[in-house]
Amino acid sequence: MKRKNMNHAADILADKIADGFSMEGTDWIPEGATEPAQIEEKAEAEIAPNETLKEQIFSIFRHNKVALVSAIIITLFVIVTIAAPLFAPCDPYVQDLTIRAGTPSAQHLLGTDQLGRDVLSRMIYGGRVSLMVGLIPTLISMAIGTVLGLVSGFVGGKVDNIIMRIADVLMAFPSLLLAMLVSYTLGGGMLTIFIALSLAGWAGTARVVRSEVLSLREKEYVEAATSIGVKRSVIMMRHILPNCVPTLVVLFTMNVPGNILTESSLSFLGIGAQPPDPSWGLMVFEMKKYLSDSPVATLAPGIVILILVVAFNFLGDALRDKLDPSLQN
Repeated sequence: MKRKNMNHAADILADKIADGFSMEGTDWIPEGATEPAQIEEKAEAEIAPNETLKEQIFSIFRHNKVALVSAIIITLFVIVTIAAPLFAPCDPYVQDLTIRAGTPSAQHLLGTDQLGRDVLSRMIYGGRVSLMVGLIPTLISMAIGTVLGLVSGFVGGKVDNIIMRIADVLMAFPSLLLAMLVSYTLGGGMLTIFIALSLAGWAGTARVVRSEVLSLREKEYVEAATSIGVKRSVIMMRHILPNCVPTLVVLFTMNVPGNILTESSLSFLGIGAQPPDPSWGLMVFEMKKYLSDSPVATLAPGIVILILVVAFNFLGDALRDKLDPSLQN
């Protein structure tokens, strides 16, 4: 029926052109000839999202109170750590051996550590390390993984095999173990942590982006761009990458707490942040022997790590539920 209608339309068009008829308008098209196109347009309109990414994120905060509270907690952590000199009651490096492992007081709200330094002040400054390690290596590893995932999924062939086999090797080992290997090889310090977490984290992002690209490259608009000779790099950056952004946003919120925990673990083991720089993991390590004498000062850094990681996880779950099409229902 579809072929018959289209042939009928073609015959009428030829007759009209032979008679000098202008093709402006659509009144010459027989009824039913455009029905398939109308059905397709209607289906695309129903399937296409009506909300932009920004609108979807704000919609999450309006309807999901847990996500809103999590976002507020994360924002407060960021503000306090950035403006640490304004919020810290004491100098985090000043020592007072007369009040070592002291209990909470009016001057030291969370007590003091084994060298008499104010725990609250060191926690505020230590948040800079944790957030910086959580954000910067995540951005670097996701940038590497996104580029490699785009190339692997779109180019395919030997390039795909090489990239994915390297990713498989990295994902076969726990990220903490890889980070420890790099840290022991290059030595402790913040730069080492950045390198270790960046190298250990790109593989998962690459595999997720590759799976998205394998699906998106079969879309009609990608095939059309390819057929008219658009460069591969342009197709990947302008037509495919924007459609991967929701997935990357969710991945980002999931990877940040993982890197915070990894940094805390490395610092706890003595191969992360080095004294006297404050770090939540390092503070837990230094105060573990004073748990019975000063439980608040010992447990406070661990509780802060727990709150921040849980907030990121709740926010990531809410974003995934909203932005993942497979979970819309």
